[in-house]
Amino acid sequence: MEQSFMTFKLLVSYIYCSILVMSMTVSTFDEQVLLDFKSRITDDPFQVMSSWNNSLHYCNWRGITCNPSFQRVMILDLRSLKLVGSIPPSIGNLTFLTTINLRNNSFHGEVPMEIGLGGNNLTGGIPSWIGNFSTLRGLSLAMNNLQGPIPRDFGRLSNLQLFQVYGNQLNGTIPQSLFNISSVYYFSVTQNLLYGELPSDIGLTLPNLEVFAGAVNNFTGPIPVSLSNASKLGVLELSQNKLTGNVPTSLGQLQRLYRMNFEINSLGRNTSGDLRFLDFLVNCTSLQVLSFEDNILGGELPKTIGNLSTRLEIFALGYNMIVGSLPTGLENLVNLTLLSLDNNYLRGSVPESLGKLRRLQGLLLNGNKLSGRIPSSIGNLTSLSTLHIEDNELEGNIPPEFGQCIRLSRLNLTGNNLVGSIPKELAGLSSLSISLALANNSLTGSLPAEFGKLINLKEMDISHNKLSGEIPSSLSSCVSLERFMANNNLFQGEIPESLQGLRGLEEIDLSHNNISGGILEFLGKLPYLRKLDLSFNELEGEVPTEGIFANETAVSISGNDELCGGPPNYNFPICPKQKDASSKKHISSRIKVATIISVAFLFLLLCSFAACYIVIRKSRKRDLTGRSSRERQSDHFDDEEPTLFNDPILTAKITYQDIFKSTDGFSEDNLVGTGSFCSVYRGQFQIFDKVMAVKVLNLQQRGALKSFSDECRALKSIRHRNLLKIIAVCSSIDYQGNDFKCIVFEFMENGSLDDWLHSKGDEQHLNIIQRLNIAIDVASALDYLHNNCQVPIVHCDLKPSNILLDEEMTAHVGDFGLAKLLFKSSWNKHTSIALKGSIGYIPPEYGSGVNVSILGDVYSFGIMLLELFTGRRPTDEIFKDGLNIHQYVKSHLPRRVTEIADASLLLAYEEHNIYEDNASDLEEKAILQDDEYISKLNTSTIIQECLISIMKIGLLCSSSSPRDRMPISIALKEIHTIKNLFLES
Repeated sequence: MEQSFMTFKLLVSYIYCSILVMSMTVSTFDEQVLLDFKSRITDDPFQVMSSWNNSLHYCNWRGITCNPSFQRVMILDLRSLKLVGSIPPSIGNLTFLTTINLRNNSFHGEVPMEIGLGGNNLTGGIPSWIGNFSTLRGLSLAMNNLQGPIPRDFGRLSNLQLFQVYGNQLNGTIPQSLFNISSVYYFSVTQNLLYGELPSDIGLTLPNLEVFAGAVNNFTGPIPVSLSNASKLGVLELSQNKLTGNVPTSLGQLQRLYRMNFEINSLGRNTSGDLRFLDFLVNCTSLQVLSFEDNILGGELPKTIGNLSTRLEIFALGYNMIVGSLPTGLENLVNLTLLSLDNNYLRGSVPESLGKLRRLQGLLLNGNKLSGRIPSSIGNLTSLSTLHIEDNELEGNIPPEFGQCIRLSRLNLTGNNLVGSIPKELAGLSSLSISLALANNSLTGSLPAEFGKLINLKEMDISHNKLSGEIPSSLSSCVSLERFMANNNLFQGEIPESLQGLRGLEEIDLSHNNISGGILEFLGKLPYLRKLDLSFNELEGEVPTEGIFANETAVSISGNDELCGGPPNYNFPICPKQKDASSKKHISSRIKVATIISVAFLFLLLCSFAACYIVIRKSRKRDLTGRSSRERQSDHFDDEEPTLFNDPILTAKITYQDIFKSTDGFSEDNLVGTGSFCSVYRGQFQIFDKVMAVKVLNLQQRGALKSFSDECRALKSIRHRNLLKIIAVCSSIDYQGNDFKCIVFEFMENGSLDDWLHSKGDEQHLNIIQRLNIAIDVASALDYLHNNCQVPIVHCDLKPSNILLDEEMTAHVGDFGLAKLLFKSSWNKHTSIALKGSIGYIPPEYGSGVNVSILGDVYSFGIMLLELFTGRRPTDEIFKDGLNIHQYVKSHLPRRVTEIADASLLLAYEEHNIYEDNASDLEEKAILQDDEYISKLNTSTIIQECLISIMKIGLLCSSSSPRDRMPISIALKEIHTIKNLFLES
């Protein structure tokens, strides 16, 4: 008995020791995995990894939480620490791991087969091995470049609660097994390429859903009725899909629902019962956002709309087939900020009671058949910023009470039956900054002189009315005005000369009036004017020839019988004073010709003597080596570039020895790039005490010397913050006696735009503001080169690799090796560039031998702009069989812009912040406050509008015909406007 007891005691001791040894061995293995992870970190700005050393147990390392019993790693939390590196496959051996959070860092490369994470730059497919982590509670692979299907093995993640894969390029259908994980409360697959129908029992298999987001995909079929079983559902976001059928009335059972967005689908059948679901949504007392815009919903708006949640802020049913009148009760929705019922078939009057919606910021009723008078109560909407009631059948006067809408920035009443005069009270709205559109009505009287107070207004359209009197000179105070449309009225008198102060005018239309007097020359000197229509008036006198008048396609002045002169293509008769002058010129022309011939002969004779003298003198200065003194100089240019070397800006004297020393003998470690004619090195110069970029010419390459000369000639007299600054030059001989030429530039810390857009190893992305800033910087540089240099300069090789970014991400245009100076004497000469440049960016007209022009640069800029916001090169492999990037973008605008936009732009603001990342445990959910939440989700729409606008500019600039391209100065202003509107929104 005693022996048996001793045996049992030894066995227990053995088992205990074995468990202890095994635990120690496995825990040591965890430490080795973490050290392997540490070895993959290449940049650690906060020195997080410094605590990962032998002085502390690994359970005490920063970001590590261990199981207290076995000392095994349970949580790895290193979010938002700006770590750079890759993730080792060995991390999958942390078998006790329940939570891993590496978001908002810069991990790159493919996802290891053993684990997943989000918010980095991961590529490839999602590995099915992630399905082995049965204890995993949260999986976020959002905002990466992942492709392929969602693995079926994910159905084995039986403890999964949070699933985020939005903002990738995943395709196929969602595995049914994933819908069977009943613990999931957050499910987001927005913006991918997923398709198929949603399971009819989704609300039964996912009863704990709080967020279900699948917007911007290709889902088809009906909305599952069973979603009403997910009683905790707060966000239902399935916009921009291909859903069909009726909207289930059972959704009214979701009492916690506060956002429901199904815009841009094919819901409804244009029948009377399509809007019946609204009757049941009155039970959703938390509802804040309700949008079914752009569907096929028919029928009348039910009277129960007035009983919807008083917390409702956005109510959007525009672009449907709704008939009937606006029901009473809308005034009960006291927290509405946006009411959008535009582009339907609504009739009847606009209710006076809408004036009770004091928080309303946007009212869109345009594109209906509304009649009656505009209610004066709209003047009570002091928060209103956008009012669209155009294209209806409204009548009566414009209410002077509009002057009380002190935040109104856009007012559009176009296309109604309005009469009477324009109320002076509108002039008091200094907030009017975007547009005042009153066209296509029957307004009478004069244009109030008080309108000169609208100093922030960009567009005024009062065309197609019965306005009379003179155009007030006070409009000269509207310094922000870009478009002034006053055509088809009864205006008379002369064009006020004071309007020359409106330097930002881009379009003027005064046609079909009774305007008299002459065409003032200042119209030809407005720097941004691209369209001028003065046709069918009573103008007289000489037509100017400068500025916009030199472009007959941009000017219309027909129907003015008393005009004369002007450019030949206008075919006006010669002015009387021109006839007298021409006869006098003919008499003196022979004398002038004789004088010019005599002077030219004397000049050539003197040049011949000078050339002989120089040749003789140089031959006497040859030394024993056979080189001239000029060839021995180490810090001077050849005779062909003396003006550049003597430029006072380039005071630094750089020798070959300086260049050799600064680049460590042209070491490959200092080589930062190569081109057709050059190599670029990083150089540490003692004379500057900073790093510079050294562009060394490969003079053995044919054309390199000409490229060097052209670049020097172009850069010698231009200075602009967005042009790469030349610091010094060197034209010398190297240590082997060979010719040596180089240019020293400022060094750009952040490399080229091409690196940021296309480098496979990118660890960061450009956000939308950075891209807009880069577009503005490049456009500013081109505007300077084209319009503000003494001699216009054409870059001829604009592309992302020639756009460099400094440490503040300011863009600088460089590489002027193909640049051309447009001297007036060469404008009429044939100047072919023999298709030099880069394929994809060369304007099509150059291929047929058309002269180099600034519009060629505009084309390249347009292509670059499309590349900047789609992330695709013009030489991308998808562009074949006649398809190019211009056609590709054009075919997707406007509705499908999200399909072509760079994926990293669209959802950075939409879902990324729905749940805060500050909780160490994924179970600690923190839904943002209502106002902030709505703001963040609405940003997605704002971004899409911004992308549509910027891509339209890219299309205009890259038009195949040069005459259809937008001038760079106009493009610059438009992009500034887009950026400002985006920031304001």
